[in-house]
Amino acid sequence: MRIGVNVPNFGPGTNPDVLARWAKTVEGLGFDLLMLSDHVAITSDVAKQYPAPFYEPVTTLAWLAGITTRIKLGTTVLIAPYRHPLLVARMAANLHQLSGGRLILGVGVGWAREEFEALGVPFERRGALTDEHLRTIRAAWENEADYGCGQVPIWVGGNSDAAMRRAVRFASPWHPLRFTMPWFREALNRLNSISADLGKPVPELVPRAFLRITEKPIDHPDRRAGEGTIEQILEDLEELRRAGAETVLLDPYHGDPNETLRPEVAWQALATVAAHRP
Repeated sequence: MRIGVNVPNFGPGTNPDVLARWAKTVEGLGFDLLMLSDHVAITSDVAKQYPAPFYEPVTTLAWLAGITTRIKLGTTVLIAPYRHPLLVARMAANLHQLSGGRLILGVGVGWAREEFEALGVPFERRGALTDEHLRTIRAAWENEADYGCGQVPIWVGGNSDAAMRRAVRFASPWHPLRFTMPWFREALNRLNSISADLGKPVPELVPRAFLRITEKPIDHPDRRAGEGTIEQILEDLEELRRAGAETVLLDPYHGDPNETLRPEVAWQALATVAAHRP
């Protein structure tokens, strides 16, 4: 199983030096993938969870590509409606080529209504726009030889049935985010049904799980995958592997922006996982 890390590219403790240390730590611990989140306009609804400074992911990944050598780089997730699809196609193709084929383009529809308004993008059409943009991006890569990259891997993020249908229709890996294992088991049943209804194969699974290590087991039913003792976390990873997930992204951000002032806490949790990974 390949294991990646969602690195916080926002918050009061985040700066170029910290981002570089994150990249070197994640790659040095032997993880396989480093991904960043996406926001453009840090409106009030965004700032409550992901306050400034917020480093734009494609720009930052291009810089991190020069700092790292082996690790895959990606977005979890780039909000597709926020940028012109031909710009995304160009940026992704160039970054994929310049990094030696290391980019994964995770995309999603977005959720921050105020941010959509600030960017002049209709919130109600975000799903349809995402579909249109994905078609345009793939067509650009297929029809324009000067992109020079072939196809960049695309993951479809989101926990809704619409996201599942999008992953099935585009034959892209499905990237659910921060979930409980009971939810994931039931979601797999829905994903199988959607695939059967559309007459298409079940997509690859590339989930993003929470990461919070505790000394004592967490027994309540709302325990998120990746939360609990290291034994519980390893059991979650094994169940995800048995379900067909060959790649899992770990998210060590717990929701308090002040965590970014103490990245060593997350690094220690990641070191514990790295020491115990199969």
